Amino acid sequence: MKMLLTVCRWLVGLLFIFSGLIKANDPLGLSYKMQEFFEAWHLQGLHAYTLAFAIGMNLLEVVAGVAVIVGWQMKRVSWLLLVLIVFFTFLTSYVLFSGKIHACGCFGDCVPLTPIQTFTKDVALLLMILLLLLNARKMKSYLPSTVSKSFILISFIAVGCLQWYALKFLPVLDCLPYAKGKNIIEGMKLPPDAVPDVYSLTFKYKKDGKEIEFIDSIPTNVTEDSTYEFVDRYDKLVKKGTGLPKIVDFSLTTLNGTDTTQAILNEPNSYVLLFAKDFSTLNDWYSQYEKVKDKLMDKKIPFFLVTADAEKAVSLFKGITILKCDATVMKTAARVNPTYFFMKQATVFNKVSYANDEKINFILNSYAFTFRN
Repeated sequence: MKMLLTVCRWLVGLLFIFSGLIKANDPLGLSYKMQEFFEAWHLQGLHAYTLAFAIGMNLLEVVAGVAVIVGWQMKRVSWLLLVLIVFFTFLTSYVLFSGKIHACGCFGDCVPLTPIQTFTKDVALLLMILLLLLNARKMKSYLPSTVSKSFILISFIAVGCLQWYALKFLPVLDCLPYAKGKNIIEGMKLPPDAVPDVYSLTFKYKKDGKEIEFIDSIPTNVTEDSTYEFVDRYDKLVKKGTGLPKIVDFSLTTLNGTDTTQAILNEPNSYVLLFAKDFSTLNDWYSQYEKVKDKLMDKKIPFFLVTADAEKAVSLFKGITILKCDATVMKTAARVNPTYFFMKQATVFNKVSYANDEKINFILNSYAFTFRN
């Protein structure tokens, strides 16, 4: 029994630490996932608090994981773990059985799991935590209380610093399809084993006050019968495909609405995309942007401002091409607002937060980036 409890302690602790750390690497990603749940539950009023919830959740997971491994306050920590895992199991069961949310994001974007995998994992954790709770008095701390508290405090500070860094300078481990080295055009393609959606051309008519649909073709008697009134023609989803591209809905359009995605991504030489979803932090980076723009102009490297607020951008920025992009897409592409994308054709040569001046200047002076074919 002692061996079983020890194994459970380490498994539960390590899984909670790993889960908390992988999400702490990208707290905004967890924040956006929370917003999905709140939208499904019609609780949009909580959107403003999701980042604080995400930061707190990640801290709590790691601290609880460390505490259970060192054996500090086992009874209280076991109750805390039970509350957390019951909550997580509810979320994963909702994802699995409702079908309203694609994935729960339990391990962030770095370790994607299917709904059934996450639910099974949480049920297994629930059973192990119940076992720990029932035997909490039998388990002693491996370390003196002062040392245990020191480990817990260090883990709390470390996770807090990791999340601060990710929010200011981008995640340490970028698992998104727009990461350094990724090819955006390749990411927009369907996987080799994917099956695309199947649509049928549908014609809608009205007869005697009732609407009737015809798939792919219209019977001759309908076209010859004046009592049938044409209503609409559209593509109807017949069969949902399997597998999606890693990058969906990514498009760059000019101010007049022309799609210029392929033209930009097939630019033969280096170019820079500045992803600025909005301009709420403009005072923090505008002077830097001017310096970057001047340096790029000197080197004859194309520079584009990509934003979801094109109308405001037009009034704020001169001498730069402004491109429109969907705000949701931009939240995935650039976790920090704004982020510089240093591009070589469709490949992300590098991506850097506006806050990292030193790295931006290093890349702008790099022969590997500025070399022209």
